[in-house]
Amino acid sequence: RVFLRAINQYADMLNKKFLDQANFELQLWNNYFHLAVAFLTQESLQLENFSSAKRAKILNKYGDMRRQIGFEIRDMWYNLGQHKIKFIPEMVGPILEMTLIPETELRKATIPIFFDMMQCELHSTRSFQMFENEIITKLDHEVEGGRGDEQYKVLFDKILLEHCRKHKYLAKSGEAFVKLVVRLMERLLDYRTIMHDENKENRMSCTVNVL
Repeated sequence: RVFLRAINQYADMLNKKFLDQANFELQLWNNYFHLAVAFLTQESLQLENFSSAKRAKILNKYGDMRRQIGFEIRDMWYNLGQHKIKFIPEMVGPILEMTLIPETELRKATIPIFFDMMQCELHSTRSFQMFENEIITKLDHEVEGGRGDEQYKVLFDKILLEHCRKHKYLAKSGEAFVKLVVRLMERLLDYRTIMHDENKENRMSCTVNVL
């Protein structure tokens, strides 16, 4: 709780003193995002790993601090305005890590950041190639490490498709990208499930699908 308060004070200072064009400090903002994501993903806050009694006790006393800092990260990202492009593709991995936390409201609030990144890169370079490559690489790593689930796949698909279809220039390419990532996620989740299967043919078949 103390750390959360400190991070929020740090965020206030960044917004007040280091956001406008003349005083923008890329390294400070970078530090903020990495610190906030490290806080959110630390083991001691992953409530689903605790017994229901311990979880209820923590929620009753402190609430889910992951949600609090996650919403703050989201707001800080949108505050960046024209500076956002300076954080693509480097921030794709940390944001992905945050959205993979198994907390539904947090996921719903933060997955739209990906659409914003796509839009931002499209506006700057007329494609979102850097974002696409980065998310595919990082997703592979995260799912292999045990993160991600069926609910995440469904939310990712639904939220990003809704955003892309409303966008004049991202409707077609955005939809193709979302379908590609969802298909990859399916394959990676299958592969993770079957990794410990005794049947070599099943493992081989999953490996071929991922490839």
